[in-house]
Amino acid sequence: MQNKNKTLVKSMDVLQLFLQHSRLSLNEMAELSGRPKTSVHRMVGSLEEMGFLQKDESGRYRLGLVFLQYGQLVADRLDIRQIALPVMQTLRDQVDEAVNLIVKDGDQAIYIEKLDTLHPVRLYTKIGRRSPLYAGACSRIILAYLDEAERERYLRKTELIPIATGTITDKQQLRQILSNARTDGYTISYSELEENTAAVAAPIFDHKGRLCAGLSIAGPDVRFGAERLPALISLLQQAARQISAELGWNGQNIGQKGRDYDEKSIGYGI
Repeated sequence: MQNKNKTLVKSMDVLQLFLQHSRLSLNEMAELSGRPKTSVHRMVGSLEEMGFLQKDESGRYRLGLVFLQYGQLVADRLDIRQIALPVMQTLRDQVDEAVNLIVKDGDQAIYIEKLDTLHPVRLYTKIGRRSPLYAGACSRIILAYLDEAERERYLRKTELIPIATGTITDKQQLRQILSNARTDGYTISYSELEENTAAVAAPIFDHKGRLCAGLSIAGPDVRFGAERLPALISLLQQAARQISAELGWNGQNIGQKGRDYDEKSIGYGI
């Protein structure tokens, strides 16, 4: 049994390489995994036989179509995704900007659903994208509503590495922005993960009042000026509350009043 477990772990190490690479040769898999080519060859043969990997005409490998089936099963069984999608569609139509649904996965946020705008100039993200919890409104709203002890543990152990020009790298400033987010029920960012982008995000709660996801509107920063932000924030919060209510949330734990929009008080992205 132990040998089987080791083989499974090694096979997963090979599959993990395809999170960053679309196609790989045997030599590339051996080099990236640090495993002998003969060992990788055996594992790849088994993975190909089971449909997890597929070889193209050039002899390079990619993930097999079986992952589409598993991926769809996972997506279909995420109740929050099914509940949120109709609300997200309405919100997207109201604001004509990209709308994203984000959940926590370890020390990162991961996009589990997204709807694009029809604008010719748009922000391209994809389901499965990850970002650190400290950077960008989409991720930061999750960090803001974590349990205080968990939030502080994260802040103490995490180095705030700049990703774009607007990334918050000062922990005291970040703590203040997180506090503002809990008071207001939303957070805003500019050029934190990508240059010339903006996002506003609000929390989603489950039936026990626990944070379970974040909802965001994102796009080019030129469309997120001060004159438009109040309307975007209002529609976003309404949508987040609607999703939360459909998950059984009773209306607690979220900033309901909020403050007037103030550039100086808001962290500057998605």
